[in-house]
Amino acid sequence: MRIGTVKEIKNHEYRVGLTPESVHELTANGHEVWIETGAGEGIGASDENYRATGATIKATAAEIFAECEMVVKVKEPQPVERAQLRKGQILYTYLHLAPDPEQTADLVKSGVTAIAYETVTGVDNSLPLLKPMSQVAGRMSIQAGATALEKANGGRGVLLGGVPGVLPAKVVVIGGGVVGFNAAQMAVGLGADVTILDRDPAVLERLDSHFEGRARTLFSGRAALAAEAAQADLVIGAVLVPGAAAPKLVTREMLSTMQPGAVLVDVAIDQGGCFETSRATTHADPTYVVDGIVHYCVANMPGAVARTSTYALNNVTLPHALRIANLGWKAALKANPHLAAGLNVHEGKITYEAVARDLGYDYVPVDTVVDYR
Repeated sequence: MRIGTVKEIKNHEYRVGLTPESVHELTANGHEVWIETGAGEGIGASDENYRATGATIKATAAEIFAECEMVVKVKEPQPVERAQLRKGQILYTYLHLAPDPEQTADLVKSGVTAIAYETVTGVDNSLPLLKPMSQVAGRMSIQAGATALEKANGGRGVLLGGVPGVLPAKVVVIGGGVVGFNAAQMAVGLGADVTILDRDPAVLERLDSHFEGRARTLFSGRAALAAEAAQADLVIGAVLVPGAAAPKLVTREMLSTMQPGAVLVDVAIDQGGCFETSRATTHADPTYVVDGIVHYCVANMPGAVARTSTYALNNVTLPHALRIANLGWKAALKANPHLAAGLNVHEGKITYEAVARDLGYDYVPVDTVVDYR
């Protein structure tokens, strides 16, 4: 199979779909890999590094979109990229379609076969291709929140860990999954006063056992969330409904009860955000203020630590890329129902139920596209 990777063009996105080491694995399996010139600069990988592992360097993304059977990316294709996709081509990347009707419409129109990293499942119904970026984003959310809390950046002027004789910042983490757990770990490590909210008793029990009193756990009802937000210096939104738009948990009304200069970091912004007042921002202009509350809603947080993120991502995406390349997409999905869960769009049809429901499309089950008989 001819496989291509282009230079990411989303604002301040420095990750790349394939590392030189991943290219080596693909070429060793007999596949041809095309890399757009400069695609790996953000992770310190030169065109020569890619050539040394068997890649062919191409001058433009247009050549790759026109000639490659599978395009491997990191972020969702931008409008200029979507216009170059075609029927019979495989797109393998993060998509986050539920809150993005324009992208969804373009992918449907293109006829492309789009496999989304974020909905590929694991044997335990986990999301293994999302997990490493959730780990990165969870940890980064505390860094970003700590910076936003600085007075010069519009925040309350509070140090997360405090100092002797001065109380630490109060950090509230909404959601006890991968993002929330990693955010709590970082906040606890910095000495903050941490509370984690979740609605799953098993999750709360696991977190309580892990943190051994260094972080509190609380069942997440409306009243509890409102009370915690009112006292918080920093709130981390870490809620995920796989493939679907995130629920709006912190309302605008709640902002009026919060302390001026408090910070909201919405890690769920890729799925539309879990704060009513959230709107996507970029690394170039990461924050804005609503009703005196600082919002950090960067939609590609892991892009800021591109080398770490790219290698962590390739560790989990490469095995499936090899399966798709070795077997063809249909046979690969037929052989692995967990990979099949990643199919979101195929030849103008929406094959992921949550996306179809949220955006008003007819849902076409994957098993009607991939014959499991």
